[in-house]
Amino acid sequence: MNAHTPMRSIDALIAQGLVAPESRDALDAVARRYAVSVTPAMAALIDPADPADPIARQFVPDAAELVTLPQELADPIGDEAHSPVEGVVHRYPDRALLKLVHACPVYCRFCFRREMVGPGGDALTGEKLDAALAYLASRPEIWEVIMTGGDPLILSARRVREIAARLAGIAHIKVARWHTRVPMVQPERVTADYARALRVPGKASYIAVHANHPREFTDAARAALARLADAGHVLISQSVLLKGVNADVETLSALMRAFVESRVKPYYLHHPDLAPGTAQFRLSLEEGQALVKSLRGHLSGLCQPTYILDIPGGAGKIPVGPAFLSGCEAPGAEAFAEDRFGARHRYPPK
Repeated sequence: MNAHTPMRSIDALIAQGLVAPESRDALDAVARRYAVSVTPAMAALIDPADPADPIARQFVPDAAELVTLPQELADPIGDEAHSPVEGVVHRYPDRALLKLVHACPVYCRFCFRREMVGPGGDALTGEKLDAALAYLASRPEIWEVIMTGGDPLILSARRVREIAARLAGIAHIKVARWHTRVPMVQPERVTADYARALRVPGKASYIAVHANHPREFTDAARAALARLADAGHVLISQSVLLKGVNADVETLSALMRAFVESRVKPYYLHHPDLAPGTAQFRLSLEEGQALVKSLRGHLSGLCQPTYILDIPGGAGKIPVGPAFLSGCEAPGAEAFAEDRFGARHRYPPK
């Protein structure tokens, strides 16, 4: 096996010491339903002696994934309802997703698209890609295109350049954004040449980097992020608030600081979606709000993500962060502002 080849079976995880042999049958049942893949970069971060290891929790299958709650949905954020042509999701007027691939270098155990991604899924090529790009070109209101999947950074530099060149020809698209975990989980893919290939000529270039735990910021990952930043991309973050991974003040603080130190602006902290078999990762919105509130005033403003809920069924994202202002719900009513110590201040003061 190549040193960079992901482990894609329960037997491979057992051989690596990441899964106990007696768990094989139960985890094979999970793997038959949901794709499995752990890259060597992530495997190297896992402490096999720690049953609560936060890296293992993200990528190593668990029998709890076979328990589906009534409120969990195969398409929890309603992609299908907003897909006018294959490969495109157009939920908001000024932006659209372009789902280029269905595969990833790793498969997150909490993934909201876990029923739709995995090895063997067709990439968006040929006539399907032509139709998707034709749709984007026919809608002048689309100002931003977000390349996603799967993970689009598993594509070759040649394919990325081809797609970038075709997007460059659509005049009304001004912003190109790539969503990826690759810089963290398979950083060797992000060479200086690959970083340049991701630039869409004539467009502002953004890359949303997904990481959930500060240990993911290895030297190799930080170097990959530096190559992307040095190539002219604006880097923003995506994280999911996950019980047992980052749902405490210390870990969240270290994660957001690691992003900022790597020239990645914290952007979205997602409340976990209602994907099948993911209840073990979810905490309440109230718990999430309390954690996010604790970041305000104790961490630099650069380190503050927006806490986001994607409303089930396709209604879209809304910010659900904590409130610091109260009492002004009625017109003309007094307002009270809460400071970082919890003290309330009348506004305007009398």
